Amino acid sequence: MRHGKRFNHLSRKAPHRKSMLSNMASSLIIHKKIETTVAKAKALRTYVEPLITKSKSDTTHSRRQVFSLLQDKNSVNELFNNVSEKIADRPGGYTRIIKMGNRLGDNAEMCVIELVDYNLLLLGEEKDKKTKSRRRRRRKTSQKPVDDKSITSKSKDEKSKGDNNNDKKNTKKDKKDKES
Repeated sequence: MRHGKRFNHLSRKAPHRKSMLSNMASSLIIHKKIETTVAKAKALRTYVEPLITKSKSDTTHSRRQVFSLLQDKNSVNELFNNVSEKIADRPGGYTRIIKMGNRLGDNAEMCVIELVDYNLLLLGEEKDKKTKSRRRRRRKTSQKPVDDKSITSKSKDEKSKGDNNNDKKNTKKDKKDKES
């Protein structure tokens, strides 16, 4: 029977569990996404969502309440300055748990827990894309097009000699190919 079993103790004593959840919550707020086991992620969700709700009202009292649980000034500032602005209109459900499979060493179920408003791939918003531009040659407008009349007869002869040399090389290659 599970009478009075309100939450998962995570096989830890109370001080260890509280400090672990505090550290995980700070990491989640700063990095917006962490990888952990499913049991820890579910425990973290119940721990961090009330903190995010308290961050909606930016008062000294709410900051002190959140700081008493997180014990990290940087994560409290990040929560009240950046995260609370993004989740202001969301009525709850600030985190998402995505299962990833089992860990190799002990076969524990692993997952990623993330803040919902910060996953750009699932929201459909993509980072600012640069418009693809094709590289094209510029036309030189300052030079006039060359006419056939301006080519001298000497240059035509040189071209034909070059073509003959190429033909000789090609015929030698053809002979080698036929022999082999």
